[in-house]
Amino acid sequence: MKAREANFDGLVGPTHNYSGLSYGNVASAKNQAAPSNPKQAAKQGLDKMKALADMGMLQGVLAPQERPDVHTLRRLGFTGSDKSIIEQAAKQAPKVLAACCSASSMWTANAATVSPSADTADGKIHFTPANLTNKFHRSIEHEVTGRILRSTFADPEYFSHHSALPAVEHFGDEGAANHTRFCNEYGEHGVEFFVFGRYAFDTRHPAPKVFPARHTFEACEAVARLHQLDPAKVVIAQQNPDVIDQGVFHNDVIAVGNKNILFCHQQAFLDQQGTYRSLKEKMGEGFNIIEVPTSAVSVDDAVTSYLFNSQLIETPNGETLLVLPEECRKNDNVWRYVEQLMADKRGIDQVKVFDLKQSMANGGGPACLRLRVVLNEQEVRAVNPSTLMNDGLYGRLSQWVDKHYRDQMVEADLADPQLLDESRAALDELTQILSLGSVYPFQR
Repeated sequence: MKAREANFDGLVGPTHNYSGLSYGNVASAKNQAAPSNPKQAAKQGLDKMKALADMGMLQGVLAPQERPDVHTLRRLGFTGSDKSIIEQAAKQAPKVLAACCSASSMWTANAATVSPSADTADGKIHFTPANLTNKFHRSIEHEVTGRILRSTFADPEYFSHHSALPAVEHFGDEGAANHTRFCNEYGEHGVEFFVFGRYAFDTRHPAPKVFPARHTFEACEAVARLHQLDPAKVVIAQQNPDVIDQGVFHNDVIAVGNKNILFCHQQAFLDQQGTYRSLKEKMGEGFNIIEVPTSAVSVDDAVTSYLFNSQLIETPNGETLLVLPEECRKNDNVWRYVEQLMADKRGIDQVKVFDLKQSMANGGGPACLRLRVVLNEQEVRAVNPSTLMNDGLYGRLSQWVDKHYRDQMVEADLADPQLLDESRAALDELTQILSLGSVYPFQR
């Protein structure tokens, strides 16, 4: 059956700030305590969604989390009214409060792993929310993420939703940031490619020494089982521990793929050639690997520019589009390589650059902001239509951002009890715009 790939981008939440919560993410640490602009961040994300929708791509929106997360603060021993809890947390545990105010759900590449119906034994699209156990501020997302996904992809005839894996480090799961699906045509059976940072139960294998390996081999195996994937169509590869220690905290910081193209750095995988062989064997003739040599783009260049945290998209006319952040154009080595890549005509036909400074300053580029979902024609009709980007939704969401979002935020602002009221008013209205129902704790 004919199918197409949709991109569901995370809408930046009203509490977008730079608290430096993500150890191992260079940009997050570098910009800690800098002022953020939530309104600008949300608008930059919306502009990317609208531009891709205008080009004919199927583009959706995923709602942010409820923040501040008073529910979690109660679980941590703070008591009284909601505003009293925020005041207590600000005085007694300001970093805990910052974690419970994080807008990190904007990076929906970490929301879940998604397998299309062409790959699964029961012929349904499978969703498993990522447990994100390595970072506290992200580990509190998966329950609401699951509700949002169920409200967006609701029809049980087409969509199968799983709970997150057990919330322990042995099954650390970072979602689609470490998962790529290759195919010749979207509606055909594809090859699902899982990348992990370490083995949890076998310490004989190499692992990073400086920064944590967030995703485990065991999590890859578990998700593949849950999604009823054919083992003959699955490749599981280990990320290079040395590049994790240089700030490559997810595979999508060093590699990106789509259809029959893998675009990656020379140092992306622990067994680079073995990984290539496995993918070629399972994909067959015509699998196109575009390897970027270290001599042209260093790992540091890749991390600072987010060349690989790009989107590889098939346009309606069948061309391959590479969506890059503005930072790539500002890096001489990277931009020189991109220009040469286009001149060499190696399988990427177009490049489009977006200003995503607000997201990039916290360590998330174009690929971080989107969750890919392959949908056939019947499945598209089963998606919640209120979440699909068009002129009307873009206008309503732009007005919604203007109405509810602040122009500036620093970490000290998270202690403002008024922020809770502002955020809840915004999210209550958003669930009506997107027809999500009561997905947030304060609504239930």
